Amino acid sequence: MKEFFRFLKFALISASAGLIELGSFTLFNEVLHWPYWLSYMIALILSVLWNFTLNRKYTFQSASNIPEAMLKVALFYVVFVPASTWLEHCLTGLGMNEYLVTAINMLINFGLEFVYQRYYVFKDSLDTNKK
Repeated sequence: MKEFFRFLKFALISASAGLIELGSFTLFNEVLHWPYWLSYMIALILSVLWNFTLNRKYTFQSASNIPEAMLKVALFYVVFVPASTWLEHCLTGLGMNEYLVTAINMLINFGLEFVYQRYYVFKDSLDTNKK
């Protein structure tokens, strides 16, 4: 039951990060008319910082070394950002709506990131930051 609630917290925090990503993406893409890839990458970085900070504290309750944990998350994104940017480029190049493609990437990111953070980044420091 504890893992179910952990996943639920992760999902809610990730949803708020998704709102940050979509909101900032919309600002950069529609209002500022930045290139698509730049709008996507900056919006993703903003959401990752939000997501990491809140999930470390509330979902995984980790007292781990923050720079080390953030480096592990950054390594995830060293792979994910180029792969998702390529997927975004390919799918929008085929005519798919850029918001639909962004939503697809966000769902892929959600699933992969939960597993990665739960079983790698915070595996040894779960519940060590008791409030």
